[in-house]
Amino acid sequence: MAITSAILFLIFIIFIVAIITSCIKIVPQAHTYVVERLGTYQATWSAGLHIKVPFIDRVARKVTLKEQVVDFAPQPVITKDNVTMRIDTVVFFQITDPKLFVYGVENPIMAIENLTATTLRNIIGDLELDETLTSRETINTKMRATLDEATDPWGIKVNRVELKNIIPPSAIQDAMEKQMKAERERREQILIAEGEKKSAILRAEGHKESVILEAEADKQAAILKAEAAKEAKIREAEGEAQAILNIQQANADGLRFIKEVAADDSVIKLKSLEAFGRAADGKATKIIIPSEIQGLAGMVKSLTEVAVDDVDHK
Repeated sequence: MAITSAILFLIFIIFIVAIITSCIKIVPQAHTYVVERLGTYQATWSAGLHIKVPFIDRVARKVTLKEQVVDFAPQPVITKDNVTMRIDTVVFFQITDPKLFVYGVENPIMAIENLTATTLRNIIGDLELDETLTSRETINTKMRATLDEATDPWGIKVNRVELKNIIPPSAIQDAMEKQMKAERERREQILIAEGEKKSAILRAEGHKESVILEAEADKQAAILKAEAAKEAKIREAEGEAQAILNIQQANADGLRFIKEVAADDSVIKLKSLEAFGRAADGKATKIIIPSEIQGLAGMVKSLTEVAVDDVDHK
């Protein structure tokens, strides 16, 4: 009997410990627990240690406060010009109010998906195909603003919306590929034409530069040749001037010498006669001699004969 009582007491102690342990809750970081008491909202526990009342309180929902990403399947949409395409979106959202998130909507993720699809159809319906393909940023901004406003009563904040893929019909894809191919070929032809044009311009400029350089070289050669001829003439003229200057200097020296020795008229006339004698040595056929020099010549001849007779007598 005593053993049975001990076992029952041990079971009771274990049951009490289990109850106490189940009432102690530790909420991790970036998480919250929504607690209900007797089926009604009681509190929202943030990160840390919490104790609930056994059998009365219960954790209704564990909510994460981290930013979450939901990738929705492609949705069919129709553009303003009646082109049907499929677009899939990616929504980045974060729970800001756990109570509203738990009690605001039955299935928040499904609600966001349906809201995203309807919003996307409304926006794309106002755009044509080309605008849809080139206005991703505009579409993302409009969708984020609409979804963020619509999800506020659910305690959800939409941070970002991205169009992941835009899938047009196959016929449109073929037409776009042909258009892109034609555009690339057109750009290729333009680049080839521009290259040939630049090449022709460079060749013409090269020929022009060559002609200019050749003309400048000829001009420089002519200038150098003219300068050389000019220098030769200058040197020749300087030589003739120097020769004339030397002759004049010699004449001046001779006259000065005659003056220094005080030569009389006979010596001067005799020098003149010698000058005429040197002139006669040339090719002249007729020489006119002044009368004074003729007299002096006779006197010189007489003196010469007297000198010869003296020699003979001796």
